[in-house]
Amino acid sequence: MPPRKRKKPVKKVKFQLTRSGIAGIGVVCFCIFLWMFLIGVWAGQSLIYPPVQQTKSSATFHKIDKEKQTHNVIRLEAEKKKKIIKG
Repeated sequence: MPPRKRKKPVKKVKFQLTRSGIAGIGVVCFCIFLWMFLIGVWAGQSLIYPPVQQTKSSATFHKIDKEKQTHNVIRLEAEKKKKIIKG
């Protein structure tokens, strides 16, 4: 019988943390998840509720006399309104 070959011992990696180290990692993870939650809420709000469009206005000048000019402002408002779908 041929002699058996010895296997090389496997090096094991160990992490040792104190309780305060574990608590620190927990606090950091909580802050990261809170930050990601707030970014998600902000992004969701911008997708669900698009920014409100402001009314556009244009000015026209009318000449009554050579010396006097009147300034009329025409307000344009959005015609589309949000539709509420109940389901």
